[in-house]
Formats: sequence, C-alpha cells, structure tokens
Amino acid sequence: MSHSNPGPANPGSVKNITPRDLKTMLDNKEDIQVIDVREPHEYKQCNIGAELIPKGEVFENLDKIRKDVPVIIHCKSGGRSTQIIRELQSREGYTNLINLEGGILRWSDDVDSSILKY
Repeated sequence: MSHSNPGPANPGSVKNITPRDLKTMLDNKEDIQVIDVREPHEYKQCNIGAELIPKGEVFENLDKIRKDVPVIIHCKSGGRSTQIIRELQSREGYTNLINLEGGILRWSDDVDSSILKY
C-alpha cells in the first residue's frame, strides 16, 4: 500500500511553475534567478531574458547557479529543464530549483505571443 507523505524532498521530483506565475514574480521584481538551458542558437532565436547556461555546460557552471533564491530553469518545452533539475538535485543537493512548465513555447502561448515559436 503506497501513499505519499511529506517527507524529505525526493531528488527525482521536480517543482513546477507556470509561465504566468513566473511573469508575476518577474513583474514584482522578486529575488529569483532564471536560467535558460537551451543552446545558444535557440537563445538567439528567442528568449525571455534569462541567463543562458546550455544543458551540456551546467555542471561546469555550478558557481553561477544560486542556492539562496528560487531558481527557475527553462528550455523549449520542459524536457531538458526537468532532466537537468533532477540531476542537480540528486548530484549537487539543490533544493531551490523550479521547472518552467511548458518552457518557452508555453510562455509564448500564455504570456507573450511575440516570442517566436520554433
């Protein structure tokens, strides 16, 4: 019989935020960090002003990823960001990472339609 109870954070579970909630945090100038783990050519096509740390370079750039504020990580649709959050949580003990649901594609749908979909 399995039931989930609030215990220690499971490194495999990922917290999510919707694009609208992130937009509210940004509008309110909350102390957060937003990281884009897509590739540079994707970032050039369209971005939401996040800090670019491509997925393959994340572990060389751990010093750039804050542990003292919520860090929202996004990619194109949410797959790469979810994967990198799981790795950072299990390998590096991060507890403050949040995945942007649906990535930049959903940001385009829900927040800013001027963001190019590709």
